[in-house]
Amino acid sequence: MKKQKVQLTELILQYSKFDYLQLYQYILSEIEKGKLKPIKASKLNGKKPALYNAYWRLEEENDYSDIIEEMTYQISPLLDMSGYKTKPEKYLSDREKIQSLSNYLIKKKECLNTLETINERSFEIFHREKFLDREGGSELLKRLGFSAEKLNFYQTTEPMSYYSHKKQTPQNFLIIENKDTFYSMRKHLILGNKDILGLEIGTLIYGGGKGIYKSFEDYINSVEPYFHDSKNTVFYFGDLDYEGILIYENLVERYQALVEIKLFTTAYIKMLEKMRKMQLNLYDLPKTKEGQNQKIGTYFLKQFSEEIQENIRMILEKKRYIPQEILNGNDY
Repeated sequence: MKKQKVQLTELILQYSKFDYLQLYQYILSEIEKGKLKPIKASKLNGKKPALYNAYWRLEEENDYSDIIEEMTYQISPLLDMSGYKTKPEKYLSDREKIQSLSNYLIKKKECLNTLETINERSFEIFHREKFLDREGGSELLKRLGFSAEKLNFYQTTEPMSYYSHKKQTPQNFLIIENKDTFYSMRKHLILGNKDILGLEIGTLIYGGGKGIYKSFEDYINSVEPYFHDSKNTVFYFGDLDYEGILIYENLVERYQALVEIKLFTTAYIKMLEKMRKMQLNLYDLPKTKEGQNQKIGTYFLKQFSEEIQENIRMILEKKRYIPQEILNGNDY
């Protein structure tokens, strides 16, 4: 039998809908049922009818012996149940999912020899395709001491959008951060133009901001053979702000072993020229988003002259930025 001390004042607050006489009758009823026991040392409250100032709240302890036995003998030994054995009530809340995983490991373990997507594996085991990725699956595996890698799945990314103006090699690839610029540059090439700002472009790739990190590797590994020609050159062009700069620097760091990614410096210089042409001062530019990571390296800036570097620093320090969209089809 478990007991928990509860003050009369707590009961008054808990049952505030009762008047004093109703509360008195309720407490007497709970005492008769064996759910409350007066603590006589707390003394009476001095009212009529009188109540003690504190009580023991009594609860029957649950018998988990059958559950402990189930965890010991009916769950796959590949799952660590030690944590759940100390908290069997937690096991009961996770029981269905644990049993699903256990049955899979016991009866269908050979399926793990085939690499599957995370949603495919999730549905195969738990009959919920999003469970492993976003419905508590990874936390469940941690509680069971079971490495997610053992389930032999891989994360998928949004398919990367790209437009190949030609498939001959060598050629220049241009990664674009934003959708509008991708569309306008694609239109420019479709109209029969071969170059953008003096650079001949064979393939445009829509990066979609930070989404490029995951999708670019998939692109490298799955696109048509012409992409892998070592004579090809890959360029990057994004917003002139901290985030756009970091995207470029992180791309270079992540994929330098696979492909060299150059900066399309001409486009950034053109952005600054367009700003002056439009007679915009720093405070006419849009403000950067709150909370942007400002820890850029030097790799981006050092590809410009000292004068251009200083202009870029001034924009960044004033928490302003130039979006790619400052350029359009009339500028290419």
